[in-house]
Amino acid sequence: MEQLKKITLTEQEMPTQWYNIVADMPTRPLPPLNPATREPATREDFYPIFARELVEQEFSTEAFIEIPEEVQALYRMWRPTPLVRAYGLEKALDTPAHIYFKNESTSMAGSHKPNTAIPQAYYNYRQGIRRLTTETGGGQWGSALSFAARHFGMDLTVFMVRVSYGQKPYRGLMMRTWGAEVVPSPSTRTAAGRRVLEHEPESPGSLGIAVSEAVEMAAGDPETNYAIGSVMNHVLLHQTVIGEEALRQMEKAGEAPDVVIGCFGGGSNFAGIAFPFLRERLRGRMATRIVAVEPESCPKLTQGEFRYDYGDEAGLTPLFPMYTLGHDFTPAAIHAGGLRYHGAGSLVSQLLKDGLVEAADMPQLETFEAGVLFARTEGIIPAPESTHAIAQAIREARRAREEGRRETILFNLSGHGLVDLYAYEQYFAGRLR
Repeated sequence: MEQLKKITLTEQEMPTQWYNIVADMPTRPLPPLNPATREPATREDFYPIFARELVEQEFSTEAFIEIPEEVQALYRMWRPTPLVRAYGLEKALDTPAHIYFKNESTSMAGSHKPNTAIPQAYYNYRQGIRRLTTETGGGQWGSALSFAARHFGMDLTVFMVRVSYGQKPYRGLMMRTWGAEVVPSPSTRTAAGRRVLEHEPESPGSLGIAVSEAVEMAAGDPETNYAIGSVMNHVLLHQTVIGEEALRQMEKAGEAPDVVIGCFGGGSNFAGIAFPFLRERLRGRMATRIVAVEPESCPKLTQGEFRYDYGDEAGLTPLFPMYTLGHDFTPAAIHAGGLRYHGAGSLVSQLLKDGLVEAADMPQLETFEAGVLFARTEGIIPAPESTHAIAQAIREARRAREEGRRETILFNLSGHGLVDLYAYEQYFAGRLR
């Protein structure tokens, strides 16, 4: 077969359904708990701040859920995304491995996040909600939801983790260009933010704190709902368009991946690329390894404890079964802001507990070394989050060379780093820890 650099799909080949891994899990995740009663949470517990259709998806056990036509139409602005054979990287590593990456950096926000931002805004708009709140770490999620909210004529307030707000000013500008209000978190706008600042005036913030602020604001206004960019089941569901496309593209390439890799913060881009391939493995059609890669400085999968914990710092959310470092954990101020979250989503946590996925952690310097090599061989400057997946792909390719194996590696390039160049400046100046 002719070796192609880029494997594409037509619009007619795009997925028309999201895939729900719950339907195929040997062990279903434990239910979330109501924070007041500690009893299993019900749909009614989520209705005050989430769109009803999203709550139905959160609790669904159906294998496939139809993508609304209006959402599909917006997806067509950049989907399907290309699957690319990384010949340049393979040559630089002198490896017999075949390395592929799914390029999710082609969206308007430069990342995978619009895959869920658009349906979340759509379902809220259809319900009559006209204002949303959210949090963002590195800014990819906030940027994506800003675009989606603007498309549906909705107001949006984004609480951006303070350290990322300072490191990534152009992410804030992207959000404001699409009409969002951007607030550095912790802030004085909420009781949760004021409480943190009272104890630590120079707090760098965390995703847990920003979630608290966004949830508090939504809960205090019946006309405002909350949207979340990772962790929860319905978010991971929406991202599976990535893996569904990649399955078809790998088939077109005449290969099946031996390992599928995604960086890991709360689980959205990892689940997006991994869950459709994991379904094939669970159904006996593939033997693919699945690897989640997190920062060494925020190692909830590799060093966390599996237990019930809050999704936010203030304890406003339900308690979720997860691998966690504790909801009051504040990670180091690394540049991969989207990965600085204390816990893992319930679905990935259960899959890891059952040994169906693997986890690895990466030091920051190794990830930037990998990102620079990728940029120099493949021409794309990756987001700091995505460099974690690249670093693991490089480890796998080098291992294949040492062992004389021809392995097929697939990773998700979750976003580009063109608005994260300050991080690369710090790397080249030798200022990264």
